[in-house]
Amino acid sequence: MADGLQSLTFLALILPFLAAVVAPWLTKALKHNAAWVLALAPAFMFVHFLGYAGAVADGATITGGYAWIPSLGVDFSWYLDGLSLVFALLISGIGTLIVLYSGGYLKGNEYQGRFFSFILMFMGAMQGLVVSDSFLMLFVFWELTSITSFLLIGFDHARDASRRAALQALVVTGLGGLSMLAGLIVIQFATGVGSMSELLALGDLLRQSPFYLLALILILGGAFTKSAQFPFHFWLPNAMEAPTPVSAYLHSATMVKAGVYLLMRLNPALGDTAWWETILPVFGGTTLLVGTLLAIRQTDLKLMLAYTTVASLGLLVMLTGFGSEIAVEAAVLYLIAHSMFKGALFMVAGLIDHESGTRDVTRLGGLRGAMPITFAAAMMAAISMGGLPPFFGFLAKEEIYAALNFAGGWNSVFTLVAIAGNALMFVIGFAVAIKPFFGELRETPKHPHEGPVLLWLGPLTLAVVGLATAVFSGLSHQYLSSPMASAVAGTPVEVYISIVPHVGLPLILSVVTVLLGVAIYVFLDGARATMAGILRAIGWGPDRGFDQFMRGLVRFSAGVTNIVQNGRLEVYMTVTFIMIALALWVPMIGFGELPTWPEFPDLAFYEWTIILIAVIGLGAVAYAADRLTAIVSLGIQGFAVALLFMLFGAPDLSFTQFMVETLSVVILALAMTRLRLHPSDHRPTPEKLLDVTVAGACGAGFAMLLLKVTQIPFDATLSEFFNTYSYVVAHGRNVVNVIIVDFRGLDTLGEIAVVMIAGLAILALIRIRVPRSGLPAEREG
Repeated sequence: MADGLQSLTFLALILPFLAAVVAPWLTKALKHNAAWVLALAPAFMFVHFLGYAGAVADGATITGGYAWIPSLGVDFSWYLDGLSLVFALLISGIGTLIVLYSGGYLKGNEYQGRFFSFILMFMGAMQGLVVSDSFLMLFVFWELTSITSFLLIGFDHARDASRRAALQALVVTGLGGLSMLAGLIVIQFATGVGSMSELLALGDLLRQSPFYLLALILILGGAFTKSAQFPFHFWLPNAMEAPTPVSAYLHSATMVKAGVYLLMRLNPALGDTAWWETILPVFGGTTLLVGTLLAIRQTDLKLMLAYTTVASLGLLVMLTGFGSEIAVEAAVLYLIAHSMFKGALFMVAGLIDHESGTRDVTRLGGLRGAMPITFAAAMMAAISMGGLPPFFGFLAKEEIYAALNFAGGWNSVFTLVAIAGNALMFVIGFAVAIKPFFGELRETPKHPHEGPVLLWLGPLTLAVVGLATAVFSGLSHQYLSSPMASAVAGTPVEVYISIVPHVGLPLILSVVTVLLGVAIYVFLDGARATMAGILRAIGWGPDRGFDQFMRGLVRFSAGVTNIVQNGRLEVYMTVTFIMIALALWVPMIGFGELPTWPEFPDLAFYEWTIILIAVIGLGAVAYAADRLTAIVSLGIQGFAVALLFMLFGAPDLSFTQFMVETLSVVILALAMTRLRLHPSDHRPTPEKLLDVTVAGACGAGFAMLLLKVTQIPFDATLSEFFNTYSYVVAHGRNVVNVIIVDFRGLDTLGEIAVVMIAGLAILALIRIRVPRSGLPAEREG
């Protein structure tokens, strides 16, 4: 990639984040016109990526990037082919309309600037995710979409439902992100590559690896949670607590399709196996049915659309799992169509709510005259969602049934699943587009009227584009469908389907779907009541299970905290020293590294005297009648060690040891006298035995470790280095002082800081007066 184009691509990737920084200030300064200015950022992204369409259509791939962490070989790199380019165009194109829609929907909201900032950050995260080449870059953007969606879903933070939905989405997708990270690590370990472009060039290497199944399960964990596959589907409808611009963007065209993107991206590397072609169709088909059945139960326009989004994601996963070229073509066509008609319908639902004051379909009717533009956009989007010509959704549905015709042993089962799912989505699409607009005008909380241009521009544009891409299907396939299908399949694929119906089994199945959908629509109220009864009979569901899981996790955490953080200092100290003893003894015993016992040296009488002093001090500590005597006796061991340093030619070290021991005794004695503790130790014998055992294990462990160290051949490299450079570099002849002050200066500063903090803590304890009642009194002074 030329340097100029590489710089522009980098600018396109960071531009949303730059716009997010200035969005609050710009909104405050420009008021109602801020949306038009902020929309220029995604518009620039769209135009820039559209410029690559010709090259990608000719089979080229666009790569580039910059060194991110050179020492680890990690790059900020991107990879543009048909798949990532179409996603980039959907994200930036629909993102432009969403920014404009947000300007009208949140007009007058005091937090509108903050909302613009959040939505632009999410846009940048999603854009980075789909163009990432580096595994690490993919993971960073993947988790960033979870974080920014948490902010968007919980935007109305004063409401409990919004906070719960945001937390739920973060927990489910965040845990899935960790699963995906583990899968990418396994893939890198199995193949030795750390980028998508390298992985896709390896052919069957990953499929033949013994780690294939582990990598597949971990990757599916990330993809299924992000794209709300059963049983992780519950977070997506709950996320409808977010403002409608969030629903229209995150949960129709972008975030929820991140998991589908990941599966499509890895299809050439992980697909074409029995595991892939079993797990994906089963979970995808189940999600399709669950989503559509739950959708007809709803009366809230957004929830009706949300559950059909769950169903659509299941359909995409099912088609991706089949793996055949025609199934890939169907998945690609449906993904593009769904992004357009579902984004439009979500914005229609928000527009109805904004201008009438309600989203309850049972309270709406007769809005066609009051909101003609909204009605036109809704009808066009519903026709596409229902799979009727001449819209792009018709092409997708025909290709779906053609793909099922080649599904082998899965044919009959998944054909019935697809017919049922598509028929129910037909019902919901037209329920959203017809019921609010036809019939008598009903009384609503607000007097209904057509919204401003910022509100109807988005849905109308997406509906018209859904028509144009179908009418001019040759161009659509040349620049969008065929390059995308080729990238997903891993081989060149040409898409030819047009809006002209072709007599055959796919058309027959389409007619059956429409007839079934019309029949269910006529009896929609009865179907809704039936599903409500079934759900009441079932009772428990994954959504309630999430709450139970979170409550259990909190109780478990509280229990663990009560055990490990019970507020008793002696327990903390005992556990700490037990772990020290284990850390000393287990490696030496487990790896056979115990030292050989040395011969006892001949000692002079004064050396025996010093050892005798240390033993007497140890006995004085163990048998002291009160704590003050024990503290004073404790200094005897330190003084004995200081004498040994002096005898072996280290007077400066000996002096330091004398000072440390003296200060330790004084400070401990001062602290003990002010804390009003019992003068003597009244602990029961078992506690004393435990302390003696732990202390003995630690002391013996350190002794054995030091003994083992002295038996290792001495490496004089560091000694020679310090002897050579202490005077040359630091201009000091006392090597020990130079090491402490110069070579380890920062470390020494940290040690001083620790000592200072410990001193302040001791001072705080000393200044506390405890009255006879046992309750803390006010501080002295």
